[in-house]
Amino acid sequence: MDISVHHVADYFILKVDRKAGDNMTHLKLQKLLYYAQAWFLAMHDRELFHNPLEAWRHGPVCREIYDRFRQLSWHPIPVSMTLTDPGQLPEEVRDFLEEVWDVYGQFSATKLEELTHQETPWLTARAGAFPHHPSDSRITIEMMRDYYGERIKLRRRIQSRAG
Repeated sequence: MDISVHHVADYFILKVDRKAGDNMTHLKLQKLLYYAQAWFLAMHDRELFHNPLEAWRHGPVCREIYDRFRQLSWHPIPVSMTLTDPGQLPEEVRDFLEEVWDVYGQFSATKLEELTHQETPWLTARAGAFPHHPSDSRITIEMMRDYYGERIKLRRRIQSRAG
């Protein structure tokens, strides 16, 4: 199955516990998409979805998803705006997205933005841009794969030395 960025976005939109008062904003969704793509690349050496990510001032952004939800601005994304059934995703992809959600879903949009702003792929793509100026520089597949792949290798080295 060729995985659409919309399936991944809708998966995260539907994960939100709205009964507990949680919500999904456009900003948070963009960061979750970024982390899903980056870790998938590092773990599987292939893209989760084929849409490029750009290094905007508030962090990584998939323009196609931005265009889909731009009218909401900073307001929460309602379930009624989902387009796909994430249940159609392969089980191993749903399991992977669940792991991404378990790690990053707990954080606010602002915290996720802060995290991406400290990491090499976004910083490299933004090189030369003033902090609050717009940029549509791409965060390359190679940058994400290499950066997060090194994090996996480092964790394995630490675990092997500790074990």
